Amino acid sequence: HLMASWMVAHRLEVRQVRRLVAWAGVAADLDGLSIVGGPELYGRWHHALTHGLSAALLIALICAALAHDRRSVWWLSLTAFHLHLLCDWLGSGVEWPIQYWWPLNDTFYETPFGWELDAWPNWVVAMLLIAVCGRIAITSGHSFAETVLSPAADAAVVSALRRRFAPRSIPLHVRNT
Repeated sequence: HLMASWMVAHRLEVRQVRRLVAWAGVAADLDGLSIVGGPELYGRWHHALTHGLSAALLIALICAALAHDRRSVWWLSLTAFHLHLLCDWLGSGVEWPIQYWWPLNDTFYETPFGWELDAWPNWVVAMLLIAVCGRIAITSGHSFAETVLSPAADAAVVSALRRRFAPRSIPLHVRNT
């Protein structure tokens, strides 16, 4: 979820704002903290409390309030959050629905087109995300690693990726930046 959400934000100029949007896409899993109450509570509330529109609007509002470019951050945070929901809806298992309208409505939404969490489509998506995030890092100068690492560590990741994977047509001083 974090890689996919970072891809939503990667074109933003300010690192902190990219990080905000990326983590907005992970925020839907806050309801996973229900595991502290045991497996029964987790089974009932994960994909319910924060896997819906109410939580999406709240998270987007918080992210927008913390950013200078509020409108862009609002929409990108909402997009990243909903990308998480789509990924969960399709790739978390056919018998694990999402309660999108909670607390307004208790209806669970499921899809017959989904697959289990450990199924091959999730592996394909993960490999594609890694490749695309690597390509973005080489061309943009910032990587997915910026979501969890310092700017210096992110620069080291980008430098390593450029040294190893940048096309030889890119001058050495640009590839090693």
